[in-house]
Amino acid sequence: MEAPAEEVFRWHAQPDALERLSPPWEPVEILQRAPGIRDGDRGILRVRMGPFKFRWSFEHRGYIEGRQFCDVQLSGPFHRWEHTHRMDPQGPGACTLTDNICYELPFGMAGKFLAGWFVQRKLNRLFQYRHRVTADAMRSISRPTTAPNP
Repeated sequence: MEAPAEEVFRWHAQPDALERLSPPWEPVEILQRAPGIRDGDRGILRVRMGPFKFRWSFEHRGYIEGRQFCDVQLSGPFHRWEHTHRMDPQGPGACTLTDNICYELPFGMAGKFLAGWFVQRKLNRLFQYRHRVTADAMRSISRPTTAPNP
């Protein structure tokens, strides 16, 4: 990202970040908004997986100011889900944004066999979109604005 890690982190910490990062083909309904991204902050979403809707309860953990936070599923469509958002500085005006996702599908090997390819493809597409949206937002923030000449 062509923005400092702290700026990318602040952008992700804003209350409407999830809405901005949700692609139009993957609508997310916020049933209970998490008060923030600090350890212990919890929220509840409704998400779609194919034709099904699931209630997804999560808690934030692993908070490191300006660098990382993690979403951990408490209940929802996965057997296990941990998503770590990490922003590592690459000099004063850039950073690497990494989304590390550890998940397990329900129903063990049968779930992996039947839906693993679908979930992986869906996640790849989702995070390509999210990184593009974040990069575009950082470009618009860093672009200097000029006042009109009187």
